[in-house]
Amino acid sequence: MTEELKAQGFVCSENRVAMLMHLHQIKARIMRKFRRTGQGTTKIVYANDHVRRQFKVPTPNRVWVTDLTYIWTREGSIYLVAVLDLHSRRIVGWALGPQPSAALTKQALIQAIWRRRPEPGLVIHSDRGSQFVSYEYRDFVTSQGFVPSMARFGNCYDNAVMESFFHTLKMEHIYWEHYQTREQAQQSVFEYIELFYNCWRRHSTLGYKSPNEFEKVGGNA
Repeated sequence: MTEELKAQGFVCSENRVAMLMHLHQIKARIMRKFRRTGQGTTKIVYANDHVRRQFKVPTPNRVWVTDLTYIWTREGSIYLVAVLDLHSRRIVGWALGPQPSAALTKQALIQAIWRRRPEPGLVIHSDRGSQFVSYEYRDFVTSQGFVPSMARFGNCYDNAVMESFFHTLKMEHIYWEHYQTREQAQQSVFEYIELFYNCWRRHSTLGYKSPNEFEKVGGNA
């Protein structure tokens, strides 16, 4: 108040201003501290890790792992969600889209479910990406009778098999291509997964069989 009066040309001291304010019952407004109420915030719920790095699964459709990565094109990035069966390392579902959304993860799962017809109790394991902790994704997984599972915070090795697939895809295929459009990238990913990886890509963990071959012989490495 004193500084404001001085700025307007009045000569006064702080004591005189205080006395006059008291005399006329004028009180200064004090800025109250903002208090967080917690309202309007959404609590993020993380699923427990039901896999615990036990990546060897004796039968199909018991444990699936999933994750998301991006592929660069001159038209802009495109995002790939893949779903892998730990039993055979087969890619059972995948989806590509311009946005890394929960809807994209759901699309990949729908394809996998349509192809495999898994029983309730299937564990679906992912990292803690925003798409996988979203209500849309979690609600869809549980509505199908499946069990969501998530890697621990900061532990990329908890989803190592899925990370390994993306590394293989990029080193063996993506990095050798120069995509002009997203459509080209989509066709290229289709050819790698459906025509090569599942059918012909041999794995040491599968006794040097491809995912399809491993399933045909009953999962005997």
